[in-house]
Amino acid sequence: MKFTDGFWHNRPGVDAQYAAEAYDVTAHHSPDGDELVVHAPTKVITGRGDTLNRALLTVTLSSPLEGVVRVRVEHHKGALDRHGFDLVGAQTGHGRAEVDDDGGVLDAGPLQARIRRGAPWDLSFTDAERVLTRSGHKSVGYVRLAEGAPVPAEPTGVAGVTTTGLAPASTYVHTQLSLDVGELVYGLGERFGPFVKNGQTVDVWNADGGTSSELAYKNVPFYLTNRGYGVLVNHPEHVSFEVGSEAVEQVQFSVPGEHLEYLVIYGPTPAEVLERYTRLTGRPAQVPAWSYGLWLSTSFTTDYDEATVNHFIDGMTQREIPLSVFHFDCFWMREFDWTSFEWDARTFPDPEGMLARLHERGLRTSAWVNPYIAQRTRTFDEAAAAGYLVKRPDGSIWQWDMWQAGMGLVDFTNPAATAWFQEKIRTLLRQGIDAIKTDFGERIPVDVVWHDGSDPYLMHNWYTQLYNEAVFSVIEEERGHGQAVLFARSATTGGQRMPVHWGGDNSSSFPSMAESLRGGLSMSMSGFGFWSHDIGGFEGSPDPAVFKRWVAFGLLSSHSRLHGSQSYRVPWLFDTGEEEPDQSAVEVTRRFARLKAELMPYLYEAGRAAHERGLPVMRPMQLAFPGDPACDHLDRQYLLGPDLLVAPVFSAEGDVEYYLPAGRWTNLLTGEVADGATWRREVHDFSSVPLWVREGAVLVTTPGATDTERDYTADALVTVYLGEEDREVRVTNPLDGTEVRFAVVHGEDGVSVTATPATAFRARLAGGEPVPASDGTVRLEVAR
Repeated sequence: MKFTDGFWHNRPGVDAQYAAEAYDVTAHHSPDGDELVVHAPTKVITGRGDTLNRALLTVTLSSPLEGVVRVRVEHHKGALDRHGFDLVGAQTGHGRAEVDDDGGVLDAGPLQARIRRGAPWDLSFTDAERVLTRSGHKSVGYVRLAEGAPVPAEPTGVAGVTTTGLAPASTYVHTQLSLDVGELVYGLGERFGPFVKNGQTVDVWNADGGTSSELAYKNVPFYLTNRGYGVLVNHPEHVSFEVGSEAVEQVQFSVPGEHLEYLVIYGPTPAEVLERYTRLTGRPAQVPAWSYGLWLSTSFTTDYDEATVNHFIDGMTQREIPLSVFHFDCFWMREFDWTSFEWDARTFPDPEGMLARLHERGLRTSAWVNPYIAQRTRTFDEAAAAGYLVKRPDGSIWQWDMWQAGMGLVDFTNPAATAWFQEKIRTLLRQGIDAIKTDFGERIPVDVVWHDGSDPYLMHNWYTQLYNEAVFSVIEEERGHGQAVLFARSATTGGQRMPVHWGGDNSSSFPSMAESLRGGLSMSMSGFGFWSHDIGGFEGSPDPAVFKRWVAFGLLSSHSRLHGSQSYRVPWLFDTGEEEPDQSAVEVTRRFARLKAELMPYLYEAGRAAHERGLPVMRPMQLAFPGDPACDHLDRQYLLGPDLLVAPVFSAEGDVEYYLPAGRWTNLLTGEVADGATWRREVHDFSSVPLWVREGAVLVTTPGATDTERDYTADALVTVYLGEEDREVRVTNPLDGTEVRFAVVHGEDGVSVTATPATAFRARLAGGEPVPASDGTVRLEVAR
């Protein structure tokens, strides 16, 4: 949101007042943590008369966690205070405030906030060596808009809900934080445009806009930079970012109302920023091993019944393609009936029996829901009578005909409505469904009244959190911790606690494949550990080349789903019979599905790192190699876990260009060894993709595996990619949680690999033959 007209002037109708000086600075001491309170008038005070008829901003600094500084800017304290995000990791006792003649310091461990007394306004955030970012002259503003001022104050639409005449807010608070030379900004949720956000205006306002626009399903008012810190704007409502756009040396963020709160989060590395951020806002739940396998969907508007489902599953079995989950999309319910939670008896007369039969075949099952209740259903009448649907200001139920005729919206601010919705989910789970696809949650109107009196503008983005929490918690109750899985489309800050999220409605093309990856990488920089996407694209029907290239990408993602809109996504439908045998869609799908199964000991540990440390399974190159400037803008490749570099192929011909960082790399598929710090241009057939293992990696796999849910500690193959340092890796048995740790120690004549506790395994040097363990140890000779 832009308030200025160039460097010197405001836009017409904008009255902006800025913190002109730190007039006084006071330290408030408490066992719960100190505060530094600064009073900042909007004019430099030179005499008593200057204190009259003047806005005074109160800026309070505190620390909810080591390495984190919270800044709260207030104009009128008595204004209605919208709540912030659930900072589930916040603690007391952090922050030490000191005041001297120069100003004040809030010490939050490795991060300090320093306010300079007097004019001009100068608040800096430093570590032991340098200034990370600064709030300087004219950076803290209180803005009033004249009626009819031509300022884009709120998004013009409410995620698909037309809001003709939506009035802008009349007051805003904004802050600017400086950008250094070469400083780059990442994050702000799942955004499908440029991975680096510099130069962009980003409105944090959930919208159902597909993957080909500036709108986003998952808006997160958190960014991090390549200078060692991140910033969370602690407002679930609309937040507008100007990222080096309105003021090219600044990141500006503004919110409507009378106060603004943000938190500066120290690193110094991007990975450490994410660790602190997810410690504060919550880390992803651990997901079950079976969820990493291939998911196959009915697709959306296709015709299907139990015979269709069995035909697809039989086809996968006959073609020896590993399959973990079968998903039932919207039309498991009757048309006009979403969400009734009742199976369409015309196509699924025996849902419990069908789901039991699928379980007998070793499959898990997933079903689609959304928070909208169609008028045609008995469920609507039940919810309406009980007062469980969101209402308009006149007391009538909010309804519209977009999506489902006459649909209402479940009011999750009403505990009784939440419990009612959860019981519907519980019934579905007890019928035999294992995972829930929580679709939608973005089209949330603002011309409504909520049960608990919440501000409608806050609830627009916050709704998805309440919706997904309601569903995720009941799955955990029914299935247990570590066994709950969502397939969610919408999210905001904190949504990462309830995985998995997928990228929404993409198209069946290479550009859409690339934009999907950009969205996933942006999500990874926003604290989300698990991410998926519709293999082949949702809209349209992919040609065989798009499908096969996307299959390789999809099965080298954290989670993998075949899903479309108007056409099925079983691989044999993309074969003409004229392909070379190893280039068919069936063979490509089989190859990469089996590869993922073999990699599960490694991938499961990457998922545990997401759960324990907040590190995403799919890691942007800048996150993994922050000291390499060549990685700063890369958005067509990533690390899968800590050691595997993936560069998806975005062309039918197989042309691909990618970057290998410094070090020695080994191609997992071919065994080729190459030195990094270089760009590579290659041509790959459909059975191949650039997939490299970094120097020093210890990769644990189970060759020949075809399923994802098994004991990974049994028959493990440990492959050592020689490096300079000793290393230990963990492997977990997902069936009972037991662990084995493999320690790799370098010696003068080779390396030893030792399992603790001792277990049967094989080990090898990359490219060498496996050697079975003796008494829990393998010694591998290194040729000199």
